[in-house]
Amino acid sequence: MSYSVLEKDKLTTSKFIDFDKYEEIIYNNIYLDEFKIVIKMPCVGVKKKINHNIIKIEKFDLGRYDYLFSYD
Repeated sequence: MSYSVLEKDKLTTSKFIDFDKYEEIIYNNIYLDEFKIVIKMPCVGVKKKINHNIIKIEKFDLGRYDYLFSYD
């Protein structure tokens, strides 16, 4: 399955904030429901300075994990 730029409005997304307790980083996330993929963008490092230019893209099932809060 592929999406062109013209079809981007058909994608269902969710936004949420979560905390990685192992890396001690707060992430801003965009979840692509259809693909079960999350794009994780670091916001704040609790104990160390973080690089805001490095994002993570991971396979993710939103229903199986806790997160701090969701937003629009």
